[in-house]
Amino acid sequence: MRNAFNKMMGRTRYVVCRLFIHLSGSEIAPILGVLNNAAREAIDADGDLDILGEGLVEICQVLLQYDESWLSAANEGDIFWDEGEAGDYVNELFTDSAQRYLSEPGYVEVDEDDPLSLPATRNVVVMITVAYEGDLEELETNLADIQALKAGLKAIIDLNYNNQLQAIQVHFSPARFGDELTNDQLIQYYPELIPL
Repeated sequence: MRNAFNKMMGRTRYVVCRLFIHLSGSEIAPILGVLNNAAREAIDADGDLDILGEGLVEICQVLLQYDESWLSAANEGDIFWDEGEAGDYVNELFTDSAQRYLSEPGYVEVDEDDPLSLPATRNVVVMITVAYEGDLEELETNLADIQALKAGLKAIIDLNYNNQLQAIQVHFSPARFGDELTNDQLIQYYPELIPL
């Protein structure tokens, strides 16, 4: 009822949502390269939504390519009629995502003389938070289903190309090569994940 009233009054509807995607398997290590590259570009972009959007599209496309490695997922979000409240929620989700186990990118200096032999992680969790104007059924539903998750990732790509994104955040764990996210840590730090 309130939703209809606010629409009738011509108020802007803001949606903030966060997706969790857990990938597992011995072949998922290349995803960390894409995620770290996008993180570096995001830091250099200093908040430029066009550049952040390009990185987000690349991440979504890679996730879609690795759909056979998806093991579990979850999503959450809320609707706001006030831009400030939506911004506060984006900040809240940012803080929560950043505090998850090993979810902050860290850059390690590599000695060229050292042989490169890092243990490959078998688990990666990607957390994508976006804020947009309007409504989008593909993101405002339960995404703990493979087909729904595919549709949600494609919808995020479309939001970028339609210039509807107001905020973009991507966190991932582990955030660097050589770190490992164990099954016990998955349960402890990502309890909302639902098997696909």
